[in-house]
Amino acid sequence: MLRKLNSVVKDLILVSRIAYIIYPFRKLLLFLYNLSELTVWINRNKRNTGSNDFFRLTRNYHERLNGFAFIADKYQLENKPVSYFEFGVASGVSFEWWLQHAKHADSKFFGFDTFEGLPEDWGLFFKKGAMAHDMKAIADERHHFVKGIFQDTMRNFVNENRAILHLDQRKVLLFDADLFSSTIYVLTQLYPYLRTGDVLIFDEFNVPSHEFYAMKIFQDCFYVKLRPVSAINNFYQTAFEIEKI
Repeated sequence: MLRKLNSVVKDLILVSRIAYIIYPFRKLLLFLYNLSELTVWINRNKRNTGSNDFFRLTRNYHERLNGFAFIADKYQLENKPVSYFEFGVASGVSFEWWLQHAKHADSKFFGFDTFEGLPEDWGLFFKKGAMAHDMKAIADERHHFVKGIFQDTMRNFVNENRAILHLDQRKVLLFDADLFSSTIYVLTQLYPYLRTGDVLIFDEFNVPSHEFYAMKIFQDCFYVKLRPVSAINNFYQTAFEIEKI
């Protein structure tokens, strides 16, 4: 018995030493794991979307607007009331596009951003504070901006706007905050108010350890089923309809 116990202890020590050695590479290992998951996911879903430009050699960021147009047309949002939430407004290009194309008077638009740049580093090239923009002045009275880090603003927003969140109209959520932490936080906060048929758009979906990772954890932990309906720029901008929640 003592001999067996000593063997177990030695094995644990060996494992801990190996873990200590690979600790500095943990982010790289997580990235490679998520990259493999993303690659498999794309190959399984590349023919399952109504609009898809896979595979293409170059990325045209402005073609994301074509993805918005496809969604607006598919769900006939131009003349139906919609609740639109954008997380990561930046310069406001996407936000204004939706204001201009979802014309119903009862549509509501909410834009969330620090307007002071990223709250943390994103990858190797975008550091904390990058992509800062001034809060844009917009004449359309249907819109409202919420300034600050999502983790500081979402709880109050939800508490003060439950009636809007419960409205019987389709929700469109655009996730353009880039970061895993921002995306997963918003998904978990709004989960109680999402319904079948709502649309989730991820603007940097094929970045393995950020929006893709957040979507995967959200589906796995909440048993939500998302159906891909649009993919632009090799799944860089990807839209989903909530099929089961």
